[in-house]
Amino acid sequence: MPSIINASTSTGLIQTADTSGVLALQSAGTTIASVSSTGVAVTGSVTATGQIAALKAGTAQASTSGTSITFTDIPSWVERITVMFSGVSSSGTSPFLIRLGTSSGVVSTGYISTNASQAGTNSNDTTGFLVTQSSQSAADIVSGTLTIVNISSNSWVYSSVVKSSTAGMRYGAGDVSLAATLDRIRLTTVNGTDTFDAGLVNILYE
Repeated sequence: MPSIINASTSTGLIQTADTSGVLALQSAGTTIASVSSTGVAVTGSVTATGQIAALKAGTAQASTSGTSITFTDIPSWVERITVMFSGVSSSGTSPFLIRLGTSSGVVSTGYISTNASQAGTNSNDTTGFLVTQSSQSAADIVSGTLTIVNISSNSWVYSSVVKSSTAGMRYGAGDVSLAATLDRIRLTTVNGTDTFDAGLVNILYE
């Protein structure tokens, strides 16, 4: 049994001590965090301003159909999102991109995005964060990560590194300012009509 500090709604602060070497912080009997010789464990999300939230994973989605893949219900406290691509492919050659969204919908304007290739070519886009370039083929398979970070208020920056099976490495960076709090992101293509036909996509957020 660990030593416990419990903030109870009925009896106030309760402290229970023993010699287990574990300190548990509770709220109404539910452990929120614990400290032991192996480190600090946090259950749930720490949402207070200026603190670090627990790393959370979304639900992986198969990128095997449809023209877009959307992750919704991203909490308002999130400061960083990592998008993970594993063997993602589409039916055409239109570049992949990530769009951010708010409660009003997905935003498709105002981005400043550049993607560079291992071969030295560059592409720019204002409708989303570029993951790849138009030099890809329909047989191309993409794996890697794209990270989106909150820099101030509703302003976000991104960077990405992915491997293209037919065209080498792809590197991206850019920024966008939203009109409201981010609560969703979408993977799609520049033309919006190519369909995904292979792979898996997921997100981590914190």
